Amino acid sequence: MQAAFWTTVGLLCLTTAGLGNAQKPQPCRTPPLYTGSLTVATQNESLWAVGKFAYDAINQRVHLGETGIYNNKSFTYDGLMLFQEGILYEIYYHNKTCVKKPLKADFHPMEVPKGAEFISQVVIGTSSALGEGLLVNSWWGDMPDKQGIYFLSFTEYGCFPVSAFVKSKTTDTFSVSYYDNVVGVEPDVFVPPPFCKDAKLEVNKDGKEANFFSFFKRD
Repeated sequence: MQAAFWTTVGLLCLTTAGLGNAQKPQPCRTPPLYTGSLTVATQNESLWAVGKFAYDAINQRVHLGETGIYNNKSFTYDGLMLFQEGILYEIYYHNKTCVKKPLKADFHPMEVPKGAEFISQVVIGTSSALGEGLLVNSWWGDMPDKQGIYFLSFTEYGCFPVSAFVKSKTTDTFSVSYYDNVVGVEPDVFVPPPFCKDAKLEVNKDGKEANFFSFFKRD
């Protein structure tokens, strides 16, 4: 089984805020090592989930654990993507089993794409008092090969993702919200558990190899 998600929400209701003569924000990239939490939902309401993730851009690794509802059925999922090795592990701790699949995809850093168009800079909350608001920048752009559009918001300071909305021509339209981001990771989260050692390399049920978008969608 496969599970869902990785970038997104917000911004649909953000209004353009003028920056006057100040320099416009430039596309940025998140810290290379950090952990956080997120929620994800599809527009057709087939999927809703919450989870935690660990992100390692240096060694190109992502670990995601999530629980949620897909097509009115609850699920729990734990996935480990090792891009340099080209391996996706689906880990099931309840029965100590592991599915190992080929991962045919390039690693994409968590960042504002260089071709993204700046929309606005706004405060989530209030700027009336120190610590009561979060300054974020919002962006939009075309997905690769013109297969849809994305809307993203990142913090002005630190370049952490806040929300995103992805409207795709080939997959469900979905949104993601990020929170509780913390710089740094525990290296052990990127090590498959011992019961994965003997897992055989498989292909998906439909005969297709796993790719980056497999992580965003349950079959």
